[in-house]
This record gives sequence, C-alpha cells and structure tokens, in this order.
Amino acid sequence: MKVFDSELKVLEVLWENGSTTAKELAEILNEQIGWSKTTTYTIIKKCLDKGLISRVEPNFVCSAIISKHEVQETETTELINRVYGGMADELVASILGRSKLSKEEVEKLKKLIGELES
Repeated sequence: MKVFDSELKVLEVLWENGSTTAKELAEILNEQIGWSKTTTYTIIKKCLDKGLISRVEPNFVCSAIISKHEVQETETTELINRVYGGMADELVASILGRSKLSKEEVEKLKKLIGELES
C-alpha cells in the first residue's frame, strides 16, 4: 500500500509521540509544517480509510497501526522495483557511490553483509 508524504507526516507524529488526539495532531502539524486543522483532519481520515491508523473515543485518540519499519520496508521495495528494476545491489551501489563513508559506517555494512550471508 502506498503511503503518501502527507500520511507519512501524521504517522511520524504518532510514532514519535504514541497515541495522540486528533486535536493534538493538528496542533503539532500546524507548528511543524503549517497545516490547518481541516487539512490535518482530512489526512487523518485518509489514514483511517487506508487502515494506517486507528481511532478510539472519547477525544478521537489516534494510534498508528502500521509500524515505521513496515513503511520503510514497503517504500524501499517499491523504490528498488520502480527505479532499479528489482536490483537491490544497484540501489546499494548508487548510495555508496554518492557519499564518503566513515570507517564506522563501513564496518557496520560489513557486519550486516556478513549476517545476511549466514
């Protein structure tokens, strides 16, 4: 399921703060990115319809149903398929070719590759 940037903003607040009322979400997103209450409520409705978040009464308390990890996995898979023709190694090569990695980052990558090979 595609998670749009606006829906991701709502999810990020919920992941960071835990269950939050719609009113509090509107206040936080107004401060962070200037959304009106109406805009926030519209995006909350979209998230509810997609099953990304749940809502309980009283006070319209919203909670994330989907985890940050699940969204990251889905979005990464879509990126690999759409831009790199399903070739994860090409994505990694592209990322590694764009930046100078620290020794610590290189060691973390080596460890991860070693774990994947096991």
